[in-house]
Amino acid sequence: MRVVLLLAAAVGINYIDRGNLATAAPLIQDELHLSATQLGFLLSAFFWTYVTAMTPAGWLVERYGARRVLAGGVVIWSVATLLTGLATGLIGLLLLRLLLGLGESTAFPSASKALASEVPVSQLGLANGVMSFGYLVGPAIGTFLGGMLMARVGWRPVFVLFGCLSLLWLWPWLRTPHTSAAEPVAASQGVPSFASILRQRGLWGASLGHFASNYNFYFILAWLPVYLVKARGFSMASMAAIAGSAYLINAVSALWMGWYTDRWCRAGRSPDLIYKGIMALSHVASIGCMAGMVLLPINGSIACLFAYEVVMGLSSPGVYAIPQILAGPAAAGRWVGVQNTCGNIAGIFAPALTGILIDWSGSFVSAFALAGAVNVLGLVGWLFILPRIAPLNWQQQGT
Repeated sequence: MRVVLLLAAAVGINYIDRGNLATAAPLIQDELHLSATQLGFLLSAFFWTYVTAMTPAGWLVERYGARRVLAGGVVIWSVATLLTGLATGLIGLLLLRLLLGLGESTAFPSASKALASEVPVSQLGLANGVMSFGYLVGPAIGTFLGGMLMARVGWRPVFVLFGCLSLLWLWPWLRTPHTSAAEPVAASQGVPSFASILRQRGLWGASLGHFASNYNFYFILAWLPVYLVKARGFSMASMAAIAGSAYLINAVSALWMGWYTDRWCRAGRSPDLIYKGIMALSHVASIGCMAGMVLLPINGSIACLFAYEVVMGLSSPGVYAIPQILAGPAAAGRWVGVQNTCGNIAGIFAPALTGILIDWSGSFVSAFALAGAVNVLGLVGWLFILPRIAPLNWQQQGT
């Protein structure tokens, strides 16, 4: 359980450090006189290296182990966060976001490899719920605490502070023993080749579903602070309170669903029915929430934001539990490396396209409409492409 908690802390720090730029975006946009298009590309720059390095990170994890690869990634992204507070212009910020993406690419392949190796399938729901709580509470902490601090001292000291604090995670991680109990299981199932993994229909169904889930998530994560401040008229402090509360709701929802999923599985219900049903509910509800956030008056808009965070949290454990169940310890690192690569392409497009659409239309309406429409791809991926959710026998699949 200590490993699970440390992984949750790591992905929480991951999201605090990547999300700080969005929290600071209203201040940075004014200080550097950036257009919405320029800001959108700056917000998406992180994903250029994050996506490119994700699949190699999965290979590194299976070659050198989660402990060392994740530790190295934390060092890289902590230094990048710290130095962001010292950047003096757009180019410097852009280069540091690229470095941040490189370091953070190690997080989810490392976490999935560790969970698939050390946690039984019957407990993966709760383990992924705890991990989801970590990466979803990260934006809540980063936005609320970071936003309040930025309102008082500016954005630069906050980046320096958070970068230094991130490095402290290394001490307990490197002192925690990691079991290898799952290694005989992996050997008995066969270690699949990368080509065999790529031939799996389930990989591409999960990847398309992951992309759709992430498009909505990264759209909100990147642009919610600007939307609340610029379009809805909130102050920095009020924005931080609203966005932080929304992200906290998201995290609690994910933790509860992780626990309840395991309870359902122990009661004999099919993981296939549970996870696919949750994913479908999330995407259908998200379509309505995206429309309500931009079209309703302020109270209705905030209610739709909170509703979206609830349903998004419900689906979060499944995003990684599904590949961990299918791939098992023999292939989880590489599978999640590929799936996360595809899923996080959304992080390149969502912030950048939003900025372009805002400059083109003069409002957020078209950006929210696009985010809602992308949910259709999620339904196709999770329901129609993804096969039955059950552990693959890699010896039968061919290695």
